[in-house]
Amino acid sequence: MRVSQAVGRTLVELGVDHVFGVVGSGNFHVTNAMVAAGARFVAARHEGGAATMADAYARTAGAPAALTVHQGCGLTNAMTGVAEAAKSRTPLVVLAAEATSPTSNFAVDQDALARAVGAVPARVTAPERAVEETTAAVATAVHQRRTVLLNLPLDVQDLPAPAPEPVRLPAPPVPAEPPAEELDRLVDLLRAARRPVFVAGRGARSAHAKAALGALAHRCGALLATSAVAKGLFHDDAWALDVSGGFSTPVAADLIRGADLIVGWGCSLNMWTMRHGRLIGEGAAVVQVDDTPEALGRQRRLDLAVLGDVPTAADAALAVLGAPVTGYRTPEVLDRLATGGRWRDVPVEDRTGGGRIDPRTLTTALDDLLPAERVVAVDSGNFMGYPSMFLSVPDEQGFCFTQAFQSIGLGLATAVGAALARPDRLPVAALGDGGALMAAAELETVRRLGLPMVVVVYNDDAYGAEVHHFADAGEPLDTVTFPPTDIAAVGRGYGFTAVTVRGPGDLAGVRQWLDGPRATPLLVDAKVVADEPSWWLAEAFGH
Repeated sequence: MRVSQAVGRTLVELGVDHVFGVVGSGNFHVTNAMVAAGARFVAARHEGGAATMADAYARTAGAPAALTVHQGCGLTNAMTGVAEAAKSRTPLVVLAAEATSPTSNFAVDQDALARAVGAVPARVTAPERAVEETTAAVATAVHQRRTVLLNLPLDVQDLPAPAPEPVRLPAPPVPAEPPAEELDRLVDLLRAARRPVFVAGRGARSAHAKAALGALAHRCGALLATSAVAKGLFHDDAWALDVSGGFSTPVAADLIRGADLIVGWGCSLNMWTMRHGRLIGEGAAVVQVDDTPEALGRQRRLDLAVLGDVPTAADAALAVLGAPVTGYRTPEVLDRLATGGRWRDVPVEDRTGGGRIDPRTLTTALDDLLPAERVVAVDSGNFMGYPSMFLSVPDEQGFCFTQAFQSIGLGLATAVGAALARPDRLPVAALGDGGALMAAAELETVRRLGLPMVVVVYNDDAYGAEVHHFADAGEPLDTVTFPPTDIAAVGRGYGFTAVTVRGPGDLAGVRQWLDGPRATPLLVDAKVVADEPSWWLAEAFGH
C-alpha cells in the first residue's frame, strides 16, 4: 500500500464519504483510494466549483467533506472556494498534492496560501506518520470547525506505507459551559428585558441549538431572528422575524429596532445582520454568545460577551430563568408578523413591462410553483435578496448561503453540493447573469449527475450591484454592462430544458417541467427589470 492509498482509506474510515475535485497526476492515487474505500467522488469542471460543492455539501449534510486537487495550479484554481469555506468555518479537508522540487513548474508555497485565507495548513511528512497526520487533519476539521489544507508531497505519496490498522476519530471536546459570572449576567438581562430579540447565526445551526433557543425564547418572551446564513432555523415558529439585517421586512426591522435586548447566538452581529448598527435601538443592551473567543466583540461593542457553546448556554439560562413572561410576544406583535412578516405580504408596485419581469413578481410566482421541500442556493449580486427572502425554505438545511467572502460565481456549485446532501429535496440555484456565466462549466456537472435542478438566472445583462452603486455619480457604466445574452440557449447547449421569462405568462414552462418527468434540469432565463437597485442594496449603499 502506498502512502496515498493509506491517506485515502483513512479519510473514509473517519467519515469523509464525499470527495469533490478535478483529478490530475498528483491527486490521482489518493482520490482513487477514497473511491475504493467507499467514498463518492464528484468530478467538477473547475477546481473552484469543486471547492464550493464540497463546502456546500458539508454545511448541508452536517458532515465533513473532502476536496481533491492537483499540486500548484489545481490548488490556486480552488482558492476562492477554499477562502469561502475557511471564513465560514466549514469542516472541510482539502487534499492537495504538493511539488517538493523548487524547480517544478507547480512549486508554490501552499502553506502560505492556506494561511492567507484562514485555512489550517497540515502535511503528511512520512509513511509511518501518514495515518496519524491524516487523522489529526480530520479531527481539526470536525472538532474545531475548520478548513484544513492537507498537503501531500509527491515524493512521500509514492512511498510504501505500514500495514493499515483500524482508525477512529478522537472523541469531540466537551461543549464549553459559560463561566458562572457571565451566565448570571445573561440571566439578569433576560429577566429585565421587556422586548428581547434573539438572533441566531451559523453557530446555532443545529437541532439542539434550535430547540434550546426556542425554549428559552418562549420562557423570556423573545422574538426569534437569524442571520442570512441560518435562514429557515425558526421557519415554523409564529414569533420568528426571519432574517435580521438588510434582508429584513419593514415590520421585522422595526421590531428589532424596538428591542431593549439583542442577543446574538453563534452570530457575529456584523454590519449586514445589524444594518451597520442601525437595527440596534438607543439604549438596547447587546449580548453575544459564542464558543470562539476571538469572535466575541469582533464586529461591535458588546454589553456582555458570553464564552460558551450556544445550546449549552441556552439550556443553562433556561434552567434558572424562572416563570415565563410575555416579553415581546404580545397579540399586537403577532398580528404585525401575520400581516407583514413576509416580503410577499408587503404591498409593492409591480414594475413588469417592456419585456422584463419584476423580480418580486417572478420570485413570488416561483415560490408558489415550486414544491415546499426544496434546498435553495443563492449567488451574490443585486438580485440576491429576492430569492433569499421571497423563496421560503422548510428549515435551515433548505438554504445554503456561501457569502462569507462575497464572491459572485459560487451559487451554482453551492446548489450542486447542497443537492447531493439532500437528494430528497428539489434543488434551486438562484443566480445573476454574471455569476451564471462565470460558472457555466458546472452546468455540465448538473446534467451529468442527473440532478433535477431548477436554475433561475436573474438576467439584467450587467453586474447590477456595480451599476446601481455608481449610477448616481454619473460615472460611465460600460465596464459593468453587457449586450443581451441568451442564457436559455446556453442552458440548452448543456442539455437543460430552458425557458425565457419576460412576464408571468412565460412561467407556464416552469409548471410544465414540474408536472413532467424532470428528466433534465431546468434553466429559467428571467429577463428582470434592471433600472433600480434592490431594496437591500439601496439600503446598504444609502440610496
